Amino acid sequence: MSDSFRRRLRALPDFPEDLPAFDPAGAPADPQQLFRDWLDEALAAGVRQPHAFSLATADAAGNLSSRMLILKNLDDSGWHFATARSSRKGRELAANPRAAMNFYWAEQGRQIRVAGAVVLLSDDASARDWAERPSAGGSANPDWQLYALQPVEIEFWQADPGRRHIRHRYDL
Repeated sequence: MSDSFRRRLRALPDFPEDLPAFDPAGAPADPQQLFRDWLDEALAAGVRQPHAFSLATADAAGNLSSRMLILKNLDDSGWHFATARSSRKGRELAANPRAAMNFYWAEQGRQIRVAGAVVLLSDDASARDWAERPSAGGSANPDWQLYALQPVEIEFWQADPGRRHIRHRYDL
């Protein structure tokens, strides 16, 4: 049973043949600009939810968890996301304020990894983010927190059908 499942998994296709080209030598010096460029390309290609990412956190004991979130903004303070402070990820970030994001766009064979420290953004920014949620309905949520991941590393990865994948890393 296990051997047939392994063969089944190995037979699945990896990436489409017509992947976008990426030459790291032409990448901008600013990783945020490269992310914006890739996001524009993903949108133009019809990638669904290209702003969705997996956020990995760990509690004080180092126990890991991950979940899908939506990127809220990207600016000088970092890569923004939000959650309730009382949620599991909120508690983990309070105990261990480091995280990793991973964006994955299978249609383009691209992923972007972002890792670093996480800081709390202002109460005003958090309240504004809550108010902009479709489900907020004019309510307030004092438990809602807007965070910014401040990267120490960002890696852009472009798949290649011949398995000669391209990595371009920024150490910040």
